[in-house]
Amino acid sequence: MRDDPHSHDPEPYGSNSHGSCSGGSCSGGPERPRALILSAYDVGSHRRWRQQLVACQPAYDWQVLTLPPRFFRWRIRGNALSWLREPALSRPWDLLVVTSMVDLATLKGLQPQLAKVPTLLYMHENQFAYPESAGQHQSIDPQLVNLYSAIAADRVAFNSEWNRQSFLTAVDALLRKLPDAVPAGVVDSIRAKSLILPVPLEDRLFVSRQHPHNRDEPHLLWNHRWEYDKAPGRLLALLQRLESQGQRFRLSVVGERFRSQPPEFEAIRSRFGHRLEHWGFLEDRDSYDTLLARADVVVSTALHDFQGLAMLEAMASGCLALAPDRLAYPEYVPEHQRYPSHPTDEGAEARAAAHCLTALLDADASPMPPRQWSLSHLGPRYRELLAELVAQQASE
Repeated sequence: MRDDPHSHDPEPYGSNSHGSCSGGSCSGGPERPRALILSAYDVGSHRRWRQQLVACQPAYDWQVLTLPPRFFRWRIRGNALSWLREPALSRPWDLLVVTSMVDLATLKGLQPQLAKVPTLLYMHENQFAYPESAGQHQSIDPQLVNLYSAIAADRVAFNSEWNRQSFLTAVDALLRKLPDAVPAGVVDSIRAKSLILPVPLEDRLFVSRQHPHNRDEPHLLWNHRWEYDKAPGRLLALLQRLESQGQRFRLSVVGERFRSQPPEFEAIRSRFGHRLEHWGFLEDRDSYDTLLARADVVVSTALHDFQGLAMLEAMASGCLALAPDRLAYPEYVPEHQRYPSHPTDEGAEARAAAHCLTALLDADASPMPPRQWSLSHLGPRYRELLAELVAQQASE
């Protein structure tokens, strides 16, 4: 499960936003279904996803409640209490959309007026599948929040099949360990109301490359959060392997950085500073998009990635992919761009990744943009799902 060594506060505590609304009044009139989004840990892909949802589904009168992404354990267990006296929860709603950090079961218990509102739980991640880290406080509470929320929701959308399967498998394993009074059919019930609905990629990201890939000295891009679960040590091992076999390359290491970060990053900067094109977080989105379009190969070494937006964005921009054969990557990274997974053997995995990269360069492999993950492709699926849920309430 996730620990949170850093603090963000991109929006005011308990903030409200209304999409195209102002002060709760919308020009579209009262005929639009009233939809409430709750984001209990409004960080990164969570924030991006709910902003995109509001923007691409204008048929709804949206309101958004968020909590800042800090104090992880308090957030996931205490969000229903934090919103206890929130006036918006007392208003009539046609649809409730909550992120995976929301304690939906407790929320509906404390806010009985929400009990029958059709609810979509969006599973950006699940707390069963986070890898353990050193010094982590072990508690089953975050996992139970996810489980009870999935039971309480009308539909459960996962951003990848790997996310769904890892969740259902882990829930089944947990239930088998419990001593008694465990109801039958819990996993089957959640599976029956679940679906795969990725976070979409903006259509603007799918661009034609202005220059050919550099096969002799490729520009490698590693664009992930600077945390242990993205396995920077495996990146270091890969770079050392490439250098030892005489493979020339240029390197950009970007992504969100925190006050505390794994020491391997400083080792990479010190050892490969002469190869660096860019180092550190890019605040400006246009600059980041330019980097995506300039890089040749986007690299992942992750031990955990529920969907992999960073990889998908770079692939949409024309990068070849170099990713381990695990997690959600087999769902969109071509087989010849995935290297064998060795989770317990960093050296073996570095050798496998280096061999895969060499084969890609020698074979003159072509990029494979993940167009099925585009907003133009997925937007209608979101629209159909939301309409289905609203119609459910209208029929009752």
